[in-house]
This record gives sequence, C-alpha cells and structure tokens, in this order.
Amino acid sequence: MTHLLSGGLSVDDLSVERHAFKLEQQMSLCNPSTADGPYDIFPCLPSLTMTASAPLASTRAWIETFVVAHDICPFAGRELERDTIRYVEVEAGDWEAALLRLIEECQRLDDEPAIETTLLVLTGGVEAFDDYLDLLDIAEALMLEQGYEGVYQLASFHPDYCFEDAEPEDPANFTNRSPWPMLHLLREASVEQAVAYHADPEAIPERNIVEMRRLGHAQLSRRLAELRGQEVGEA
Repeated sequence: MTHLLSGGLSVDDLSVERHAFKLEQQMSLCNPSTADGPYDIFPCLPSLTMTASAPLASTRAWIETFVVAHDICPFAGRELERDTIRYVEVEAGDWEAALLRLIEECQRLDDEPAIETTLLVLTGGVEAFDDYLDLLDIAEALMLEQGYEGVYQLASFHPDYCFEDAEPEDPANFTNRSPWPMLHLLREASVEQAVAYHADPEAIPERNIVEMRRLGHAQLSRRLAELRGQEVGEA
C-alpha cells in the first residue's frame, strides 16, 4: 500500500533502509536504580484520571512509575514535575494522517518552547513491531525532509520492542518497551545538555541492560501488561 503525503510525496518515496538497532549502540538516556523486590519495578500505579484516555493514562503511569521512578531518563523527573511533557493520542491506522500529525507536533514544539518533549501514543495500525519499524523509518525520513534533522530526535518505543541482536525474551528489550507504541519527540539541544551534565553517559546503556536482565523478563512483562490493563497469568 502506498500512502500519499502532502505536496505529492508518497510513503514509498520517503522509504529508507530499516534501522539496525544494536544493544551496544543504543544511547537512550537510561540509568535505572536497583529494585529490592519483585514488585517494586513499577511502584503503585497512580489513579487514572477521568479526562485522560486509557492509552494516555497508562503511558503517563509508565513515565511516573518506571521511567522516573528508576531514573531511566536524567531529565524526565524534572519535566514531569514541571508539567512540560505533552501526551498526544494518534490513531495510526491511517499512516498519512499519523505522519502529518507528527510534523504538526514538531511545529508545535517550534512555536511553544514551554513544551519540553512530546509523546505520540499510537493506537491501531502498528500493533506488529515490524509495521511499527516501517512507520518509524518513514517518520524519520519525513522529519529529515522537513528540515528537522538536528532539531528534534525521534526515540522509539513499542510493547514488543526487540533489538536486532537480541532474542525476543531478552529482558534488555524492556529499555524500549512501553504500554503502547510511541514516537517520542525530544529537543536535540536538551538531550545534548543532559548528556553533558551526566557523569558517565557512555556507561548508561550497559548499566540499563544489566539491570533489566537482573530484574528478569517475567517481572517486567507482567508489570508492563498491568500498566496497559491486560490480564496476564502468573509467570
């Protein structure tokens, strides 16, 4: 299927070679703290608000109880406290509409410096990880075409995220597993500043991998499913 974008561009025109994700090359800002027991990977989940959709509420809970609680991102806690994280639900069954929404959110970041980062939570259309990777490739090509290289980074998260050189059951994959598929827009300047002020940024990915493997696939999978509201059996 060919998805047409504005200006006569097509998804096929913007297709690029699929990413080769390597565990040792992953530079997400991850620095998890040590957990003492099987259920403190995610502390007690905050109550879901009546105004937030289920995907947005579970995503915020994931940010609060995993990303921030375990200091995975050096600046996420500050931005959560300052309420500068924007959460946007995007129906991804229509790739053209989803990609155009991505560019609209880039433009919003251009116009609203008070927003530090934006999470586009994707519902429908990219449940399969391979489909998500295809959309991610096109999204990055589109951002390049629109002049956003070096301005915004696009971080990737999916419930079934799997690095190229990892087995699906490897707990290390949970560094990039989230309740829902997501496209995460970050300001390049903020990422560079966070890395500059971190004591040892090069060691972050490896520490994260070691910690995820220590916690184990069963615990991480169960808690991620709980965040999404799924019922899972005992592992």
